Amino acid sequence: MKMNDKLYDILKWVVMIVIPAITTAYVGLAAIWAFPYAEEVAKTSAVVCTLLGALLGISTAEYNKSE
Repeated sequence: MKMNDKLYDILKWVVMIVIPAITTAYVGLAAIWAFPYAEEVAKTSAVVCTLLGALLGISTAEYNKSE
């Protein structure tokens, strides 16, 4: 499973920066403002980040294998 460079860079940025930042903001604000489902949001974020990280890892391994 190879990805083009642009898609890889976007997904890497989303996995490393966007999802964790949004999750942290929501969970932190949920503690202050009593937003619902903070734990569920944190767990869902972890699952999505893990899945996308695994896909990125597979793509990187395939890319390195072809080099």
